Amino acid sequence: SAGAGRRGFDRPQRLSSVVATLYVVSTPIGNLGDLSIRAAEILCSVHRVLAEDTRRTRVLIDHINSDVTLVSLHAHNEEHRISRVLEWLDGGQDLALVSDAGTPLVSDPGARVVSAAVRGGHVVVPIPGPSAVLASLVASGFPVSQFSFFGFPERKGRRRVRLLEIIRDAEHPVVLFESPKRLARLLSELSEVCGLNRPAVVARELTKVHENIRRATLGELYACYQDHTPKGEVTIVIAGIGREASRDAAEDRVEEARALARKLEEVGMKASEAAKEVARRLDLSRNDAYRIVLETKKTVGEV
Repeated sequence: SAGAGRRGFDRPQRLSSVVATLYVVSTPIGNLGDLSIRAAEILCSVHRVLAEDTRRTRVLIDHINSDVTLVSLHAHNEEHRISRVLEWLDGGQDLALVSDAGTPLVSDPGARVVSAAVRGGHVVVPIPGPSAVLASLVASGFPVSQFSFFGFPERKGRRRVRLLEIIRDAEHPVVLFESPKRLARLLSELSEVCGLNRPAVVARELTKVHENIRRATLGELYACYQDHTPKGEVTIVIAGIGREASRDAAEDRVEEARALARKLEEVGMKASEAAKEVARRLDLSRNDAYRIVLETKKTVGEV
């Protein structure tokens, strides 16, 4: 049929004549050989492929000999594209969504389109495949039954500070993406907050010819990259501190909060203001800080 864009593959069967499918297709993060047979079939048989960068996706499409139509869908036009995407789906046209590399929506655009398709009653089918997050984790040498992923860190501000503190106290490994030109700065800040000896991994150019996985401490990694900017895509894995260490760290913070509350009590600060100050300085919730201040106030009063 017109617009099918297939060469040698049959169109996936739709559930009905009025329900179209949006396929969320994972694509290679470097090595074209990592594209699954199922993903290739989908990319050859849908009406259109929604691509973050049509020029980069064209390389993949040409590799599988597909003549499917590519439509750009990136961070700057996603909202504008939603109505048109829904028109295509409402018209019974199956679509595929891809990012430049890896699994769509993971630090890439597409979430709003997928949500709109779900709300519109269309079928959304994931086509699993390559992921820099999982590839770096399994190569890290750390226990990875549990982990956290935070994408690209904020470049400045309170949210960046808070993220560094979360990583510092994390029981399990944390995965980040970062630009090569900002890698040294991030490693420097992580070393300061988490300690120079915290184990970590910098994985570059995963699955590509110049793949490099460097396992060391944060301090050693910073020393490696502080004087030169690496090339290629960068994924960072920071080891967790373990459950016992996390519990000890939490107890240390409570003791620190109690000591600060006592000092504020001695200078006559009101409980509400003291709680606000304790929460601000030690990044505690206002409720926890207020509870600690009241407990400390009671103890001081009894003494």
